[in-house]
Amino acid sequence: MHGFISRRRETRTAYLTQTRTASDFSSPSVHRSRLHAHRHMHSRQSVSRTRTTGNGQRHKPLFSSSISLAQWDFNAGTSYSKVSRNTAVADIWKFYLDKKELLKQSMSRTAGRICLTADSWTSYNVEGYICLTAHFVDENWKLNSKILSFCKMEPLYTGIELANKVFECLKEWGIDRKVFSLTLDNASANDNMQDILKEQLCLQNSLLCNGDFFHVRCCAHILNLIVQEGLKVTNGALFKIRESIKYVKASEGRMINFRECVKQVGNIDTKIGLRMDVPTRWNSTFFMLECAIKYRRAFTRLSLSDRHFKNCPSNEDWERGELMCEFLRPFYVITNLFSGSSYPTSNAYFLEIWKIECLLKQNLENSDSLIKEMATRMKSKFDKYWKDYSVILAIAAVLDPQMKLEEYINYISEDNCSAGKSELDTYLEETKIDPKYSKKMDVLGYWKQHRHRFPILSRKACDILSIPITSVASESAFSIGSRVLNKYRCSLLPDNVQALICTRNWLHGFQIDDDDKGALGDDEASNIVRNIDGSKLSTNAAT
Repeated sequence: MHGFISRRRETRTAYLTQTRTASDFSSPSVHRSRLHAHRHMHSRQSVSRTRTTGNGQRHKPLFSSSISLAQWDFNAGTSYSKVSRNTAVADIWKFYLDKKELLKQSMSRTAGRICLTADSWTSYNVEGYICLTAHFVDENWKLNSKILSFCKMEPLYTGIELANKVFECLKEWGIDRKVFSLTLDNASANDNMQDILKEQLCLQNSLLCNGDFFHVRCCAHILNLIVQEGLKVTNGALFKIRESIKYVKASEGRMINFRECVKQVGNIDTKIGLRMDVPTRWNSTFFMLECAIKYRRAFTRLSLSDRHFKNCPSNEDWERGELMCEFLRPFYVITNLFSGSSYPTSNAYFLEIWKIECLLKQNLENSDSLIKEMATRMKSKFDKYWKDYSVILAIAAVLDPQMKLEEYINYISEDNCSAGKSELDTYLEETKIDPKYSKKMDVLGYWKQHRHRFPILSRKACDILSIPITSVASESAFSIGSRVLNKYRCSLLPDNVQALICTRNWLHGFQIDDDDKGALGDDEASNIVRNIDGSKLSTNAAT
């Protein structure tokens, strides 16, 4: 590009020097008239140009003014016309409406029920939005997660206003009589909203079992509250590690010194760099500890060469940090498992929650006082939320051929008084599939394969296995929303915001591209790690 600009500047300079005479230099008006004539000629040549494709077909001129740098494709050597704002909006809306109609038809053909997640978000320009996401198994027995609405909410954000907005969206999409469940976090407005929405749906007799299985609490949010409770008792070790990272990242000079320390101590994997944690996200604290521990010797070396570095953790502090990191690791793994949107998660709920309970009980008598106190506080918070679990998630575990919940099997066997065996009886009597030989088993694929043997049970499995046990899908849309609405672009109309975000999700799912991450803030792009050597590494951070 630099060479092109230089050549263009040289050509223009040569033209001016060749056409200007001695009298021209003393007459600015003559110079201006000739320069205008040159530009006019160049414009006319641009209008007459045509573009030829690979098959020899010729097109009409793409523009009627001189070529600008913004219009030139330096790689292909071709030029393109500018698209007006109104044309772009019209094209996007046409594409959005076409895709919306296709999605409507797909959901109408779905024999099973549709599960929902919803969450609220405040944009950069302090406007409130609510995101509603549908989860359903399509005709090909594949789990789909599609954003139905990303619409602006006018203050006040009360439960009744939220419920009316969601019900309006369900009516618009024609699925108000196909809803099975709604997964929400623990905000008080959400509790009121689901109560009101459940009443509205029950009035038209569209919920199963009078809505007993309608409300599902977000497990990722509950896990966050449980771990945050444990982090409240962390001692000076965590503080010193956090302050050490903050000190190094405070200036470029300190980062250069730290890199030298890393080179001097040697044998440190620098693929993942230092990172600060976000107070509201416990998993970021886990990542901070995990990354900092790798640079333990480098921090010690820095304390010897930099007299201003006062908060270097001691050996005991690092050992405490390692204990905390290992204690939090299972919670991070389970949160990642719960946060999936491309595979069923409801069937994993009971087994993983049982693992958490066992882990907490095991550490109630830990020899380290810090871990013991963390486990005690976390177990108390765990017991508080365990009593509010949804019974439907137990049935999801029964419908997983790897588990089948033995207690439930015994209960069914003892209580069975029907004349013949039902589909459920036959299914439960069959031997469980050993997880050792099917670690990545496709549960929906199993029911697709056996749909002719269990026609009724397979349809129920589709409904129950579609239940998302976290609202991460809706929260992921806010990361995309931060790409569309940011400090550089915050004047888009709410309807246009919805069209952009929904269409992007329908085409690409919830994946965030590298280009998108660059436009996000620190919170939204917390899964971008900057290496010590300055390059970037992508990781999957759970919410």
